[in-house]
Amino acid sequence: MRPALTAAALLWLATSALAAPPSFEQVRAAHRPSDVLLVDRQGAPLHSVRVDNTVRRGDWVPLAEVSPALRTALVLSEDRRFWAHAGVDWPGLARSAWANAVNRRTQGGSTLTMQLAGLLDDGLARPTGGRSVVQKIGQIGLARELEARWRKTEILEAYLNSVPLRGELVGVAAASQQLFGKHPSGLDAPEAAVLAALVRAPNAPAADVARRACGVLQRQQLGCGGVALLADQALTRRPGPAALAAGSPQLAPHLARQAAAAWRAGPRPAGPLRSTLDARLQRVALQALQQQLAELQGHNVQDGAVLVLDNRSGEVLAWVGSGGSALSSAHEVDAVLARRQPGSTLKPFVYGLAFERRLLTPASLLDDTPTELATGVDGIGGLYQPQNYDRRFKGWVSARTALGASLNVPAVRVGAMLGPDAVFERLNALGLQIDHTAGYHGHALVLGSADVTLLALANAYRTLANGGLTSPTRWQPGAAVAARRVMDARAAWLVTDVLADNNARALTFGLDSPLVTRGFAAVKTGTSKDLRDNWCVGFTARHTVAVWVGNAAGEPMHHVSGTTGAAPVWRQVVQQLMADGPPLPPPAPPAGVLRQAIHFEGVAEPERPEWFIAGTEQAVFQPRSVQAAPFGIVQPRDGSVFALDPDMPPQAQRLVFQGADGVWHLDGKRLGSGPRLLWSPWPGRHVLALRSADGRLLQQVRFEVRGATVKAPARPR
Repeated sequence: MRPALTAAALLWLATSALAAPPSFEQVRAAHRPSDVLLVDRQGAPLHSVRVDNTVRRGDWVPLAEVSPALRTALVLSEDRRFWAHAGVDWPGLARSAWANAVNRRTQGGSTLTMQLAGLLDDGLARPTGGRSVVQKIGQIGLARELEARWRKTEILEAYLNSVPLRGELVGVAAASQQLFGKHPSGLDAPEAAVLAALVRAPNAPAADVARRACGVLQRQQLGCGGVALLADQALTRRPGPAALAAGSPQLAPHLARQAAAAWRAGPRPAGPLRSTLDARLQRVALQALQQQLAELQGHNVQDGAVLVLDNRSGEVLAWVGSGGSALSSAHEVDAVLARRQPGSTLKPFVYGLAFERRLLTPASLLDDTPTELATGVDGIGGLYQPQNYDRRFKGWVSARTALGASLNVPAVRVGAMLGPDAVFERLNALGLQIDHTAGYHGHALVLGSADVTLLALANAYRTLANGGLTSPTRWQPGAAVAARRVMDARAAWLVTDVLADNNARALTFGLDSPLVTRGFAAVKTGTSKDLRDNWCVGFTARHTVAVWVGNAAGEPMHHVSGTTGAAPVWRQVVQQLMADGPPLPPPAPPAGVLRQAIHFEGVAEPERPEWFIAGTEQAVFQPRSVQAAPFGIVQPRDGSVFALDPDMPPQAQRLVFQGADGVWHLDGKRLGSGPRLLWSPWPGRHVLALRSADGRLLQQVRFEVRGATVKAPARPR
């Protein structure tokens, strides 16, 4: 059989054995960019994020959006008879075969259609040593099938979106954006010639690329001036963080990273990644934070974060993980998820628990004077001496004033009433994920000694906004998780009412501070030890807004308080939310909350109507020093440790239980009643509870007795 007939037979066999090639629509649908666009709840673009690190591939570009200069340059460079042949340029293939045989060097003879066949079928991909005869025949066969089933424009479009061009770059969208910083539709003739030159030798030196690009330009009777410099600049250009995001905003880098991780772990749908964010609100939050950080430059403040939640659904509406400079290494830290000390922002939950247990009312008087509390960390005992932010003490103040003005000493006294274990359990029930143990933190836990995230803290405040009901937050669209109750609705409402009371906070913040808004808002600030963290968290009827300002590296700020650091950002975001519609009124008090006029004696608190949980109301309040009876347990203090001396008789070591007139219970057993009770100590850890006559728990403390059993007194001789 003659060689020509043999080749024809082989070609016929290869073509007939081929399965039907994929349709153009299937190839386009299977295209997956290496970068995916994160969009907001309305489909508006937020951020472009890389999800495939093996290649750099842009969105599919229709042929109509590719510049005519690039289409012309590619055909002139790779396949001048593209529009005329049926998939194989037989004369060109023959010339290539002859040149390879005579000159003993490879010379390409593949048409654009044949090259596309090699890109679509992995078995036909060109290996380093060149294709075998069988592979070449298979490539020819698939090219003829493509020509028979596809339009020429579809072949050229698919090729432009699939061809490797430089390093990890695949397709003209990625190459055009990274090498020239523009969309393929904007390429001029010299830029198009450089890209066309890269098809033949993607990783060639810039000088070789420039020579080949010059040849492409000369075929169009164009000059080569500046093409060498253009090729050198393009091939040495360092891509920015948004190399494939031509024209798309870069608003949410930290959430985009989470979206990319979710994309890799779960189903990988075509199209953008959808989020619950609001692009407009994201811009407002980012701009407000960046503006505030610029104003705080002289105070050693570099970083910050903002989070906005929808109260009803828990959807994240804005997630700004950092507002610092992109040149800073801390810019990569997502401060929404970083764990830091929250300062006084934990106080509302402590007061809420005390209201819930009826240990306090908003009108109850607390002593803001120097105090020392026994404490211990990891078994090491000591004294804890809380101080107020301004190092001054206010004397007797109501719980409303103490919480609103963020006084530290009264808050620690309230925490001591509850005990560290109760505070620890409540904070974790709210989702704050406090680490270590209650004993580790001791009474300092009330003032924010434990680390929490801005996300968890914001959701805890959202729980207050929802009357004590909590549910997870979410940034992806989907069904909301059913809420569960972690806090008494009446106590949550009382705390909300205090946090929204501008008069209550005036003692510390004044009547005109960044915490004042034109509509209802409940808000609290916090500053951690040594001014390392500054917080402002609060909510309206619709939204919860949380702001953190500080340094990601942990360096202390210089003279930055809650109202000068995070609060201005919080107010700007809240005011924008309120501008979107008429502000809603505060929530109505739930059943079981009533209002009564009250009067204070011996303190500088004004007469006013006050809210109470039903059953705790009273008309007159006065300091304990002049009251007929103390409130709760006065002695022993929570966490006290007593040591027994075996050489002393029991009568000399009896402990005094002192407090309000009630019924005393030790370790669940009734001991007696009255304002004062004597108890012969017994080694071990004990729980002492004081209840009212009707069985209501007034207070509970824990203490420990150490030492051997004391010996009985000697009988007289």
